[in-house]
Amino acid sequence: MTLLALAVAGRGLVEPGAPAVHADDEGFIRGRGAFETLRVYGGVPFKLDSHLARLAASSERIGVEPPDPRECRELASLALAKAGEPDAVLRFYRTAGRERANAPGLLALVSSLPPDLEETRARGVKLVSLLGVRAEAPWLLGGVKSTSYAVNMAAEAEARARGADDAVFVTDETFVLEGPVTNLWWRVGSTLFTPSLDLGILAGVTRDTLFELAPAHGYAAREGRFPLADLAGAEEAFTSSSVRELMPVVELDGRPVPRGGATVTLQAALREAARLG
Repeated sequence: MTLLALAVAGRGLVEPGAPAVHADDEGFIRGRGAFETLRVYGGVPFKLDSHLARLAASSERIGVEPPDPRECRELASLALAKAGEPDAVLRFYRTAGRERANAPGLLALVSSLPPDLEETRARGVKLVSLLGVRAEAPWLLGGVKSTSYAVNMAAEAEARARGADDAVFVTDETFVLEGPVTNLWWRVGSTLFTPSLDLGILAGVTRDTLFELAPAHGYAAREGRFPLADLAGAEEAFTSSSVRELMPVVELDGRPVPRGGATVTLQAALREAARLG
């Protein structure tokens, strides 16, 4: 993705190449920050209220004062107008600010969409299962989108090193968790399955949207604690996320996964929901 525009609280628009965060900001030196990433369709951020609510919740969990939603929207409007791209990626970052300064930072970034999304959707993604952490204890920050993302990026790199596109985290009992930046879904008959939030996974906004959309298209959606074998034996599987939307899974740990109609149907339904706002 290419950064197109940047807006910073207290400063307004800032050139993308200009300094925007102090070197001693705890979001940088300790990863003590929260963020949200969402997709913009036709100039309108999709599910903005839901993303801002999750940003506030993540901020509270890491001990940072949540940002003012109105300020978030103002910064987003500035950045989107400057970027001039109707279809883009909008990100918010809430940092703890400089050490001992007690002045949290807030940034809104607008970037171009990844250029290979539709190509990847057409061919599908290959996954490998990697050991993850069941973040049920509150100090493990389950469900928090923090800037401490090194493990997630390392998992993506490990997946690529194994010849796959992405990873799926599993517990040591092989319960399915989530991907580094995605939620996981699979279908058996007319039922969609996805891991439960009580496993400490992220409450994806797109995940919530699919729970809303699925019944109208003939699918029941069920969440719970499911072993990796259930995913491996599914009739189809896909990942969900705000930017990538729905991506069909075509391989898991070197074994093929069938493609199916639910992914195509729900991807179209998601786009329609975005169009209608």
